[in-house]
Amino acid sequence: MLTPEIALSFFGIAILLALAPGPDNVFVLMQSAMWGRRSGMLVVLGLCTGLVGHTVAVAVGLAALFAASETAFIVLKLAGAVYLIYLAWGAFRARPDTHAASRPPRQSNATLYRRGIVMNLTNPKVSLFFLAFLPQFTSAARGSVALQTLSLGLLFIAATLLVFGCIAFFSGVFGELIQRSAKAQRLLNYFAGTVFLGLAAKLAFASR
Repeated sequence: MLTPEIALSFFGIAILLALAPGPDNVFVLMQSAMWGRRSGMLVVLGLCTGLVGHTVAVAVGLAALFAASETAFIVLKLAGAVYLIYLAWGAFRARPDTHAASRPPRQSNATLYRRGIVMNLTNPKVSLFFLAFLPQFTSAARGSVALQTLSLGLLFIAATLLVFGCIAFFSGVFGELIQRSAKAQRLLNYFAGTVFLGLAAKLAFASR
């Protein structure tokens, strides 16, 4: 099972990754800023619900891969490392966008919740990211890899709920920070890119 040290370090990194500007948190931000905290929180709950599906899928897949062969593990870790480097490259090259976004339309509560689920489940990059990210914090020596992965997924969901919930609650403050401060956007992107590179290096040299 997960040790307290691993759980804490994973949760800290998940918080940082959730803070990095992206389409999901920007959508939460704009819905909250325009239509109130309730609208933003409904989107957040939908996104977190979608993450449950990705977590279960990755947990089952990782368990099978770890049990398969050394070759499967090597292919997985190298593919994950390459993908993390790609994410780092994108983060470092991302340009701040300080233009005011157009006013999003008001939507029903059920529509906002469903949209959050669909936005997450239909994004294959989430599963790819989980496949690249979660194995670095699991070990067959600590028991079931599937259970460890599920635990990590729940921690990631908790981090997402915390960060995105704060964005929804403090939408005015975050709106000023993320939408109008190029410096803040560059800083967050730089931190995210650095984390991605570090994770890629760790994954590339990981042992089974």
